[in-house]
Amino acid sequence: MKYIVLSERDNVATALENIPIHSEIQIPLKNNLVKLKQEIQFGHKFALEDILKGDRIIKYGETIGVATCNILKGFHVHVHNLEGTRGRGDKV
Repeated sequence: MKYIVLSERDNVATALENIPIHSEIQIPLKNNLVKLKQEIQFGHKFALEDILKGDRIIKYGETIGVATCNILKGFHVHVHNLEGTRGRGDKV
């Protein structure tokens, strides 16, 4: 398996190996096919659906941050477009 998704709530998947651009990834848990728009490096996340600026980023069923810009399905999700909220009392 090239990725991990643990919850139907997740809107990102985490790469378990480097995944080339244009790869088509079937996500059975969400009944979803994702065509990657960028290469995704091991340990990094990619969007399983369009995520709008201000939307929560959900990984492993938990909110890990909010989108700082619109992130389209298949794009890389990382510090350039995600503000972390875990462990912060001032963010939900």
